[in-house]
Amino acid sequence: MDKYSTHGKRVLVVEDELGIAEVCARVLSAEGFQVEVAVNGEAALAVLRRNEYDLCLIDIRTPRMNGIELYQRWEIECPETVNKAIFTTGDVLSSNIKEFLEKTNRPFLAKPFTPDELRSIVRSVLVNNTFRATDQSSGGLVNASNRSS
Repeated sequence: MDKYSTHGKRVLVVEDELGIAEVCARVLSAEGFQVEVAVNGEAALAVLRRNEYDLCLIDIRTPRMNGIELYQRWEIECPETVNKAIFTTGDVLSSNIKEFLEKTNRPFLAKPFTPDELRSIVRSVLVNNTFRATDQSSGGLVNASNRSS
């Protein structure tokens, strides 16, 4: 990833699993990002109300307010910035999660994901701004990490 294009950009990681949050923070910090972590959607919404971020990596299943609820509230309060969301989930088979991801057309990483997959999706979304969450030819959901789920 080009350091000049990421240096100083701010990322909010919304993740309740400490190990995953630490890996995400370490990988993104090494790429030049300023990273903050929120342990649930409620804490993330409070931080989003006070600060501006270039990207938000949001776990769909967090306590107190899940990633879907967070996105819906964020979309109401600040619709011009929800295009900065990337979701993570260990459950891509649930119909409600699949429907949500298709509806929002936002990128996602299926857990477990590798540091290289994290770097790649961030590059696509933030640096190149070229990500498309769905395959337009099939209308089907496509995992941003390009792995089959």
